[in-house]
Amino acid sequence: MLNLLIMVIAFGLMILIHELGHFLCARAFGVGIEKFSIGFGRAIVEFERKGVQYRIGWIPLGGYLKMSGEQPDEADEADSELSFQKKAWWKKALIAFSGPFANLVFGLLLFIFAFALPQKQEDLRPIVQKAEGKWSQEFFANDSLMAVNGKPVQGFQEMSIGLNRNRDNQILLSRQGEQIELKIAASEVDSLIKSLSPKVSTVIGEVFSGMPAWRGGLKNGDMVLEVDSVAVSDWYDMREKIVRSRNKQVLLKIKRGSQTLVRLISLEKNVSMGDQKMIGISQDMPIKSKKQYRIDQAISYGARSTVSFVIMNYVGLYKLFGQPDQIKNNLGGPVMIATMSQQIAQKGFSYHILFFASISLILMIMNLLPIPVLDGGHIMFAFLEGILGRPVPIRIQAFMQRIGLAVLLVLFVFATYSDLSKLFIRLFVLRQ
Repeated sequence: MLNLLIMVIAFGLMILIHELGHFLCARAFGVGIEKFSIGFGRAIVEFERKGVQYRIGWIPLGGYLKMSGEQPDEADEADSELSFQKKAWWKKALIAFSGPFANLVFGLLLFIFAFALPQKQEDLRPIVQKAEGKWSQEFFANDSLMAVNGKPVQGFQEMSIGLNRNRDNQILLSRQGEQIELKIAASEVDSLIKSLSPKVSTVIGEVFSGMPAWRGGLKNGDMVLEVDSVAVSDWYDMREKIVRSRNKQVLLKIKRGSQTLVRLISLEKNVSMGDQKMIGISQDMPIKSKKQYRIDQAISYGARSTVSFVIMNYVGLYKLFGQPDQIKNNLGGPVMIATMSQQIAQKGFSYHILFFASISLILMIMNLLPIPVLDGGHIMFAFLEGILGRPVPIRIQAFMQRIGLAVLLVLFVFATYSDLSKLFIRLFVLRQ
């Protein structure tokens, strides 16, 4: 219940930031503001100041800003000096963009804040599974990596990060009780990192909400014993059999505590990874630690995370629109967001902040899609006005906005139905 309350408050704050961006930009360009509302429905609090009606609605899942002449059919009714529709096309584009931009800035600040907090780190054990190429002569299976450049390491990724690309390195490892020291040239660090594979068991570390494994009732800590009745010895073997399966489903035998269970899991395409098959699980990271980044590191990591997140999602959307049959598997609604929030909250406060930063960026990404009713639709109409030299006819704008609203309502209903069906399937499987 507490997690749901936090999510509602955080989502309301994101909407407030979004609408505040529109508000400030509209005011700067002299557009009249009629109403500024956080939430929908009947007002809990309502007051008027300088001609603007401020209100808080009792339904906190959203909000809106009412500008003079904002809707196409209001253009002739509003005062020409205060009407949104009467402003220059570039001003209308900037006003529409200011809301998503505010979400971008808010997401960036949340990312930086999250990285400035103590970070829970997860890593694999520093034990070699295999080495490829020339490194197979230096590193053998079950070698235990003990130290890099004189600094003890606890995890495999920690070892990789500890390697220096500007000078020669020394790795201390243990092999059958004997300690061995290897020298690694700076020019060969990248080659070594690509060649070495850590030892990874078939224990599931995380089951991603809404994915086939989640719907099929798999849980964190489950150990996969067989894939399609064939025993698997490590994560690589298990993953290969799942990815290369020619069927639409895989039969997994798993060990959960003292129980041995069988689960039939659907396979879905990972559109962002070249249609690779997946079930939505990650490996267990048994090495736990904490790390505190400096403020300059937090700013750097926050900025890079923001840029990469936005690019990754736009690339994913581009690929998804090319394969409309996969939309149903990649569409999530409010129920799935709440489920993911509850799952992520278990990891700690900083992960919760990262999750909300991602949601803020997704609000920006989705709002900038060129769909009438959304900010991206307003920007599209504004640019068309700039190209044509005159506004898009009012009746066309109004008609397109009605279509856009209908599309969004259908998507919302479909996403909610999809979320609930996935949740009920998981609950049914877990009760069996």
